Amino acid sequence: MNFKDQVFEQVKRIPKGKVATYGQISNQFKILNLKIKIDARIVGWVLHANKDPKVPCHRVVDRNGRIAPNFAFGGAEEQRRRLLAEGVKFNDKMHVDLKLCFWQG
Repeated sequence: MNFKDQVFEQVKRIPKGKVATYGQISNQFKILNLKIKIDARIVGWVLHANKDPKVPCHRVVDRNGRIAPNFAFGGAEEQRRRLLAEGVKFNDKMHVDLKLCFWQG
């Protein structure tokens, strides 16, 4: 399995109604005992290039809960719409309430 597919597999674990951060996904590779440090930005680049709508990349936000202005499937408004449809709560238009919706996976 290549790196991109490993990122997608980690993202698929995030349940509906929850979000994870780019850093949280990158830290999963430490847990998997990979010998390299994966920067959170690399996870963002991989997700931005995602073409598979089955990968719930809308459930990944930055460390402050901010949604992606350039979300791969239609921009920030579409990411927000998808998260709201799953019951994710927001603090404001661009920031998910991490206290309520952060996935501890």
